Amino acid sequence: MSSMFGKPRAGSERPPQSPLTECNVAILGCRGAGKSALTVKFLTKRFISEYDPNLEDTYASEELVDQQPVLLKVMDTADQDGPGNCERYLRWASAFLVVYSIDERKSFEGSQSYLEVLALHARGCQRRCPVLLLGNKLDMEQYRQVPAAEGMSLASRFGCLFYEVSACQDFAGVQHIFHEAVREVRRQAERNTPARPLFITEEQPCPPVATPLALPTRHGLASCTFNTLSTVNYKEIPSVAQAKLVTVKSSRAQSKRKAPTLTLLKGFKIF
Repeated sequence: MSSMFGKPRAGSERPPQSPLTECNVAILGCRGAGKSALTVKFLTKRFISEYDPNLEDTYASEELVDQQPVLLKVMDTADQDGPGNCERYLRWASAFLVVYSIDERKSFEGSQSYLEVLALHARGCQRRCPVLLLGNKLDMEQYRQVPAAEGMSLASRFGCLFYEVSACQDFAGVQHIFHEAVREVRRQAERNTPARPLFITEEQPCPPVATPLALPTRHGLASCTFNTLSTVNYKEIPSVAQAKLVTVKSSRAQSKRKAPTLTLLKGFKIF
């Protein structure tokens, strides 16, 4: 089931032939890592303390990321015991958020399993989707079991971005992470866009001519001279390799939408 959150902003009406660009984000992680809390915090600015761990759903929200509208679809997954039946989101998602809880080492170890599955899938299909490793429950700092340095090391090992956030307290940080996933998808699309070949002209030197060929004057016609014209060849230059883009923090467009009634989120308690 898919649920729709958010309303089109004033002045953002689009013609029927110009649908919103879509970005699919799958949230992965062990039970209790806070995947559903992050999802609902992003969509409604609210925090949930209890939820059904077996509930899996996909939600959609119209977002404005760097002044560009996008239809952001979020799949809140509910794997039973780590990554098992992954096909449902491996082929669907264009970006992944792998979540663990900083106060539970077991969830951190589970996040490594998800990263390994994603890396294996990327090698098999030759399609690289952005991956963000996220340490949740930063508000539980006094119970921390996973140092931030370990999270950074794991992210560096798999070549993904790393963040720590609190779904309980920090809406701006949660929103930034989802928007950053959209930015990474856009950057990846730019890297994969084939560059058009460039063409340059090369003039060949004229063959040596001792003297211009002069036609004799006949019947009162003026003499004229013919010079050899240089020929032009076209050479195709190979496409220039795309340079690796560096992540740059940019301003975040704060979403000003009303929080809808969460009747579709079965099992959630809203505070």
